[in-house]
Amino acid sequence: MTALDTPGTAQVRLAADRVRLAYGDKVVVDDLDLQLTDGSFTAIVGPNGCGKSTLLRALGRLLRPTGGSVLLDGRAITSRSTREVAKVLGMLPQTPLAPEGLTVADLVARGRHPHQSWLQQWSSDDEAVVTEALTWTDMADLADAPVDALSGGQRQRAWISMALAQGTDLLLLDEPTTYLDLAHQVDVLELIARLHTERGRTVAVVLHDLNLAARYAQRLVAMKDGVLVASGTPEEVLTEQLLAEVFELEARVVPDPVTGTPMVIPVRRLRR
Repeated sequence: MTALDTPGTAQVRLAADRVRLAYGDKVVVDDLDLQLTDGSFTAIVGPNGCGKSTLLRALGRLLRPTGGSVLLDGRAITSRSTREVAKVLGMLPQTPLAPEGLTVADLVARGRHPHQSWLQQWSSDDEAVVTEALTWTDMADLADAPVDALSGGQRQRAWISMALAQGTDLLLLDEPTTYLDLAHQVDVLELIARLHTERGRTVAVVLHDLNLAARYAQRLVAMKDGVLVASGTPEEVLTEQLLAEVFELEARVVPDPVTGTPMVIPVRRLRR
């Protein structure tokens, strides 16, 4: 499958339509098309500086395109109010920050803000949603703990709890395993996978670890120099040729002995 292929016939929830993204005069992503279909789990991969996080920021309405548009359920995301978008789409940046001293319960409760107004304040229903989110992510015992006192893995669980309480069915995560050891990386990705399979969330995540991306995501999108160069199943995307072209890496691709998904074994860095 190529970058131009349409990923099946499922409803397209979020799309980049010929998007150009820039910081000042520097174009980071140019003329990019991408579709996230309902109920999909997509991992965006690529070398450092290729535009992965920039693309995710645009999909999450944190960065306005300088060309093209981002469409949420068929409408330009910039035409929607912040509250309207927040009821549908949750975005977790790479290093989210919470105010000093904020407890886990207070953080998760912030996920209910898009559903409230001066006519509809905090209710028992909101309390039930927060309690359920904390329980579902195994964070109930840490509800009263300050977020800044948590370990890295616990902190990511707290933020995912907030997204769960937000009630959105679209979830974008920018490198949620950064700074975590391997055990906690697996722990966080298992939780995200459960959100996808058990809660029906449509998920897009930026990941650096190709083997973990192949293990958990249904679809991989590979980028290089701001361009989407391949899209498809992990088996279709993680080829030795693509690893050489996109990552400048000579590698062997073999079946993962546990899951059967592609596993990348590096051989050497290619010098061009």
